[in-house]
Amino acid sequence: MAIEPIVSSVPEVQNEVVTPIIPEIPKPVLTNLNPTGTKVSALSLASIKAKKELEAQQQTVQRHKEELPSESFNETDMLLQWNKFAQKMVDSGKRLMATYMQMNDPTLNGTKITLELPNQSTKEEFLSGSIELLGYLRGKLHNHDITIEVVVNETTENKYAFTPQEKFERLKQINPALDLLRKTFDLDV
Repeated sequence: MAIEPIVSSVPEVQNEVVTPIIPEIPKPVLTNLNPTGTKVSALSLASIKAKKELEAQQQTVQRHKEELPSESFNETDMLLQWNKFAQKMVDSGKRLMATYMQMNDPTLNGTKITLELPNQSTKEEFLSGSIELLGYLRGKLHNHDITIEVVVNETTENKYAFTPQEKFERLKQINPALDLLRKTFDLDV
């Protein structure tokens, strides 16, 4: 009788090195401005010709203004998209832009959106991030005639209350029921 080897049902463990799959990043394609392949001086006639050809190619890619959508929309639609974009800014961590957008409700006059901001520095900060907002609004409202105008209103002054009477008057402006509370309980200011 022959002895047969015992075969276990436990699979063998092989040491494998797992290499992450890294997608290949395509290298940028450099367009040759000179069709002959020779180097061209930046100040030569050939470079000017090549530059004009490149500009002509880029213009064919861009749509004409008549081809862009220009559907009508109302202020409610605009405010809805405005607030959605502000929430998107908060979610992505750009709280400053969202704060500027929510300082005042913008007004709509035709396709011009007007936003009032308190000073020049907030206006400049807002305008630096408004390109993304403008693209978003144009896409969502299907109107590429939309423009954003920022108006600076520096006449708003902060009046500070220093005395208890001034503080009470300020709070009374916010909530008139405080005066009734003061009279009901015969409180001093």
